[in-house]
Amino acid sequence: MKLTIACIGRAGRGPERDLYEHYAGRIRWPLTLRELDEKKKLPPAELVRREGELLLGAVPDRAVLVALDRRGKVVDSEAFARRIGRWRDDGVADLAFLIGGADGHGEPLLQKASLVVSFGAMTWPHLLARAMLAEQIYRAQQLLTGHPYHRA
Repeated sequence: MKLTIACIGRAGRGPERDLYEHYAGRIRWPLTLRELDEKKKLPPAELVRREGELLLGAVPDRAVLVALDRRGKVVDSEAFARRIGRWRDDGVADLAFLIGGADGHGEPLLQKASLVVSFGAMTWPHLLARAMLAEQIYRAQQLLTGHPYHRA
């Protein structure tokens, strides 16, 4: 199974990027980070729509989509791991995680997602959300192999 994290915005060098790379480097599934930007100044609703198009265009056509969104379902690490494990066991070839821009995802993208996940009611910086996602993917990997890391 190949993983893609597609996100709006580009990360420069810094502690958030370092933290992302720390966990991404531990993930055994092939992982690609796609950072995207809409250069044009657009009205908010049009920008959200355009960002959705960019995100969907950056992932494999038949990828199972997981959107990170404040309106999503809050799941614990074990449930997240079980879901990834089911996709793996069902032979899913591509799994894509989508992180939107400042205004989140539009309904068309959310409707295409197999899972919409929230990291809780608080708002997190997008660069930190990438690192948190990479850590949770790594944690899921460890949990699925029975490693005690998930209890830490």
